[in-house]
Amino acid sequence: MGHTVGLCNLCNSCFDFRVSGLQNCALMFRLSINQLTTYRSTFEEDVFRCVRFGIGGMGVWRQKIDDYGLEKARELLRESGIEVSNLLWAGGFTGSEGHSYRESLWDAARAIRMAGFLDCPVLVIYSGGRGGHTMRHARRLLTGGLAALIPVAEEEGVQLAVEPMHPRCAKDWTILTSLDDARELIDDLGHPQLKLVVDTYQLAEELDTPDRILACGDQIGIVHLADARGNISREQNRCPLGMGKVDFDSIFAALAQIGYQGYLDLELFGQDVEGMDYASLITSAQSMVQEWNPVTV
Repeated sequence: MGHTVGLCNLCNSCFDFRVSGLQNCALMFRLSINQLTTYRSTFEEDVFRCVRFGIGGMGVWRQKIDDYGLEKARELLRESGIEVSNLLWAGGFTGSEGHSYRESLWDAARAIRMAGFLDCPVLVIYSGGRGGHTMRHARRLLTGGLAALIPVAEEEGVQLAVEPMHPRCAKDWTILTSLDDARELIDDLGHPQLKLVVDTYQLAEELDTPDRILACGDQIGIVHLADARGNISREQNRCPLGMGKVDFDSIFAALAQIGYQGYLDLELFGQDVEGMDYASLITSAQSMVQEWNPVTV
């Protein structure tokens, strides 16, 4: 039986172009860096930064892929050994983004194909805001859109992860305002290709977050990490991990209890992090995650 140590030296110090040792580190949790966190960087800069800090995964924003080029992006990711943890985003089936239902379906199918091309296991889905619809009709649009996309997702091997948001954030984005809402939707559609997003910022004011995570079980497709200093707001003013009121110890414990093996994707934006050095945001997140990552050797 092995002994327990911290993150291996290779993962801490791998500054070569290829992250050759990450796949050999049997970590409980894996950190990825969402490209919204590094909003000011190019796609290429984001990849090189992940390599420099020994980060094995990246949450990819479709806009940066479009700017850089899809085929070039896949080549760079494969050469560097960086995995795509999740792709942001598709949906808007309610028309709140100004697109028709058919246009939103076409765009989502394109996003699924992009995820498959990048070997990305998870595409984040937002329903779109309620707009002028009744809640019942908005839900029908969401369930109909997901049902239509499931065959494409199956073909590409991509999970569709719906993201619920706190009611103060959800208006322009989604009709799902709790993990319970997302779980009910997934249960109603009853397909293993459907998952949900756990965003720690959206749960900052919940008193029973660990129990809610335990109830999700294997329905979690991706976890987005962020902290919150003040009350949750429509602007989603996120702060670095450990500088707010999110109880990460209890969240990580719940994720460990259900055996979550996906990425923890650092998703920071807002006034509290604008202008902050990306290196400090990444290293502070690494330190927190590593506390929960004993490696048996």
